[in-house]
Amino acid sequence: MAPRFIVGIDLGTTNCALAAVTADIGDERPPIEVRDIPQLVNPNEVAGRSLLPSFLYLPSEVDFPAGTLALPWDDAPFGIVGELARKRGAENPSRLVASAKSWLSYGAANRSGAILPWGAPAEVSKVSPVDASAAYLGHLKHSWNHQSCGRLENEHVLLTVPASFDEEARVLTLRAADEAGLGHVTLLEEPQAAFYAWIAGQGDAWRRRVGIGDLVLVCDIGGGTTDFSLIAVSEEGGELRLERVAVGEHILLGGDNMDLALARVLQARLEEQGHRIDTWQLHGLWHQARLAKEALFADPSLGSHPVTLLGRGSKLIGGSIRTEVTADDLRTVLIDGFLPRVASDAVPARQRRVGIQELGLPYAADAAVTRQLARFLRQPVAAAATASVRRGPSGLACPTHVLFNGGVMKAAVLRERIVEVLSGWIVAEGFEPLGARQVLDAPDLDHAVARGAAYYGRARLGRGVRIRSGAPRSYYIGIESAMPAVPGMPAPLKALCVVPFGMEEGTSAAINREFGLIVGEPAEFRFLSSGTRKGDAPGTLVEDWGDEIDELSPLEVTLRLDGQDDTVLPVTLESRVTEVGTLELWCVARDEDHRWKLELNIREHEK
Repeated sequence: MAPRFIVGIDLGTTNCALAAVTADIGDERPPIEVRDIPQLVNPNEVAGRSLLPSFLYLPSEVDFPAGTLALPWDDAPFGIVGELARKRGAENPSRLVASAKSWLSYGAANRSGAILPWGAPAEVSKVSPVDASAAYLGHLKHSWNHQSCGRLENEHVLLTVPASFDEEARVLTLRAADEAGLGHVTLLEEPQAAFYAWIAGQGDAWRRRVGIGDLVLVCDIGGGTTDFSLIAVSEEGGELRLERVAVGEHILLGGDNMDLALARVLQARLEEQGHRIDTWQLHGLWHQARLAKEALFADPSLGSHPVTLLGRGSKLIGGSIRTEVTADDLRTVLIDGFLPRVASDAVPARQRRVGIQELGLPYAADAAVTRQLARFLRQPVAAAATASVRRGPSGLACPTHVLFNGGVMKAAVLRERIVEVLSGWIVAEGFEPLGARQVLDAPDLDHAVARGAAYYGRARLGRGVRIRSGAPRSYYIGIESAMPAVPGMPAPLKALCVVPFGMEEGTSAAINREFGLIVGEPAEFRFLSSGTRKGDAPGTLVEDWGDEIDELSPLEVTLRLDGQDDTVLPVTLESRVTEVGTLELWCVARDEDHRWKLELNIREHEK
């Protein structure tokens, strides 16, 4: 059955959203509609909301009265997803799964293992980051099917991920979609989706807002991550051409960090008053701080917002503790703390490492978003980029426009601070500062990514503008050096580039050099990636890469060939970026009759 709709899903760290547009290409400019998502907002109360909070609460048998958690499609769900999960989790964070998307991208964790809620007591049943993501996607699927005459699994779904997600995180996202029962899923980077949403909102007028030689910075600060991308505007065949020329590193820095910073301030304030705040109460403060931050940013006229923290043990009710978040707290902790005025040559601080650390998410060591932005604007762009990038005398990339995305950027004061700092850098390089017209309109930050994903689905059918993009990182496979054995030391590893930055979906690259492939016995294939080495072409062999290249989880597999055991066969390599945005590496024997595919959907080790 041909899809009737193109559906964009924003699988966010803090909130999920869903937008849809007809797949009928005969309709020139159909509206993109944000769909309501039915969810539990209170026990025994289901209501539609345009956002599904990305929280999964795992209730105990005594948490809620029997039968009060029924959904229209499930009388007894194993967990609560959405608004009620967020509310109850603020009171009992030990049973709340949050930031699953951040865990999905953390290679040091067993992302397929039952590890969440992280640090929860033994009596709490746990789920994996993949399971949690599948629960959100499953809820979206059921809500669509409940309200529509069709089924979401039969529609074409565009699912967004951070631009800085590595290949493993992308494939695990697809695995979560598969577990949720979704087919026809294509991945799209969130900053691109935000830009598509802007184009969709502008109509043909977008060509009057940007022109040849312009450089757009997409600044995407969400609940858990900060993503930067640069989109250059050039000309091809008399038409404007959009090309994504740079993607930032994966930075675990966003609204969660801001909320925790506020919670720490509240903790210190309460402890000065003689209250002792334990770990789980701190988690409660964390969620309360988020609510206070959102309320104060939404209404700047408010001077403060109350925070109530439940007591512990026998004093659970009577021992409630009260404090407040003030407007001054937002200014000193969030604006000056996370967006300080710094020079364009500032670099993120490196935190002194303690020898033994508690395992957890690898949050950015430096919480200053402006320093992270300064480093990004000095990195190289793709070697294959056809569009030029405006740079100042110091080498700083100087955007002509900025587009904001992410829930954090709903706060006008935060947007204004970034524009102020960025304009200062640009003026120092000899260019005009950013004016109001250079800040591209983003009126619906909550739903922009979902809307943009739906627009992109139409563009893939020839009904819209497309951004030339491709692989967001350079990918490599480890090559064992042919050197004499040395007792106690492994052979040195070289990194062979198989996918360059910017390699487009649906294309392939051949490496016309032979290597030895182990067949007939277990072998380990080591994959690597880099977000900074953007000039490496397919076939480039790197021997000394320092911290420019990161190793992914290895793939352990036995490749078979009839009649051959423990053999090294000469092969050439071919890489391919699939239409859904994942990577394949083919090993081709000399006779070309035998080919083995190594997918970079790395199988994870048990940890």
